[in-house]
Amino acid sequence: MNRLLLAAYPRAYRARQGEELLATLAEAYPGRSWPPLREAVALMRGGVQARARATVEDRSRPWWLDGLHLAALVLAALALVPYLQDVWDWALRIDPGGRAINFHHAGWFPWAQGSGTFTRTLPYGLLPLVCLVALLRGKPWIALPAAAAMIYAGATVGSSTLFGDEGVVGPGYYGMAAPIRATDLALSVALFIVSAALTACRPGRLRRRSYSWLVPVVLAMAVAGGLHITSGDPWFQRGQLVLEVAALIAAWMATTATGDYRWLIPVAAFTIVRTQAIVVQPDWLMESLPSLAVLIALIMPLPALAIAAQRRHSGTPLG
Repeated sequence: MNRLLLAAYPRAYRARQGEELLATLAEAYPGRSWPPLREAVALMRGGVQARARATVEDRSRPWWLDGLHLAALVLAALALVPYLQDVWDWALRIDPGGRAINFHHAGWFPWAQGSGTFTRTLPYGLLPLVCLVALLRGKPWIALPAAAAMIYAGATVGSSTLFGDEGVVGPGYYGMAAPIRATDLALSVALFIVSAALTACRPGRLRRRSYSWLVPVVLAMAVAGGLHITSGDPWFQRGQLVLEVAALIAAWMATTATGDYRWLIPVAAFTIVRTQAIVVQPDWLMESLPSLAVLIALIMPLPALAIAAQRRHSGTPLG
């Protein structure tokens, strides 16, 4: 189990110091396959910081381009999350019936059309998934038309039979803010703009990440589809909240370790899309937390990261 902790560190670090670290853990905690929680958290924090330093030391691309790439990945993941069960059911030809994500519960496939429901050919969630895979592999020109299709699908809800209205009208209730619906085009337009910018900026310079980064996505789909956990489920809400907070903490650790500003860009994209959803949210949609508390939680990371980076550059202790 100790080897799982090593996955937090870059490959070069694991090759150089991995065995030494494992031997130290075995000596410090004999007979235990997992160190105490405090030690495990410290090791994971060190792994995040080591990855951040390795990223900054790579001078093959400017920091702002890497930041835009990270922002596009964040936006694609944010758009995909409400439709994890939907994509899983579509891929395995499962009709979830009353366990659909929201609203109509028929028409999940062309062979399962119900009264008052548009037959659809593809699930809406397939579009952000295509964006996510393409961006992970450093191919934004593939994500660009998928993002454009997201805009089209959101703008034509109720009139298109390609995506129908299953999984498009239904809101995704997130753990940290208001629901983001496909009909609210801020997310899909932002993803399209960032993908277009990456396509125009010599995509060959973008970082290409391994397909192994998709393993957590597939596992999340399997859990959501296998247990029929929709985006409105309280457990889904809690899990999403934990992931978003963990991502913000990771951005904080990376910024304080390096003083680099690239992690401000994805956090800013996340904050803008989230805040916009709160501002335009209709009154009949529930919120997971009070608006003021959510707005403070969303906005505060931006100045906090900027101050941390500035203090790192100036040599001022971070406390």
